[in-house]
Amino acid sequence: MRVLVVDPDPARAALVAEGLSGVEPLEVRHAATFAAAETAAFEPDVIVVASDSPDRDTIESLREATEANPRPVVMFVDRSEPGLAEQAVRAGVSAYVVDGLAAARVRSVLEVAMSRFQLMNQLRQDLEKAKADLASRKTVERAKAVLMRERGLDEDAAYRLLRKLSMDTGRPLGAVAADLLAYAGVLRGDTP
Repeated sequence: MRVLVVDPDPARAALVAEGLSGVEPLEVRHAATFAAAETAAFEPDVIVVASDSPDRDTIESLREATEANPRPVVMFVDRSEPGLAEQAVRAGVSAYVVDGLAAARVRSVLEVAMSRFQLMNQLRQDLEKAKADLASRKTVERAKAVLMRERGLDEDAAYRLLRKLSMDTGRPLGAVAADLLAYAGVLRGDTP
């Protein structure tokens, strides 16, 4: 496991490393401040941020880094202001622990954070797939309507024609439907 520990206090960072003893293979790197470039170069499996209190710049840097390259992030903070936990979670933090940094807890907190990250990542992927499927279905429905109107087909015949075009060209049904809608738009003069 590759772990990046971001903490201005070397003693606290060492406590995190101590909590991970026994994890094999393990590579821990320490950075005093969060830098997206360093994170990208090291490619950690998990990022641990430990601090007295998180600042908004660190949280914003985490947001930018996790948008570009999602990975589990754990924050151990000594104290927190109202609203910072929510901002951290929205920035991609998988676990936000206040006044709870102890070597004995580090490993279990990281394991839970990594599991939670994987679950949330799977949910995001499922949501994106569902959105894409819905958009494709809408496109197919619109293409069927065009075929029904222009060629006088019933709904089943229009669908069969789209499906045949899809199979003949080896392209997804949604892509064939999108092409048909684009061509119909050109024929109607919808494009400049």
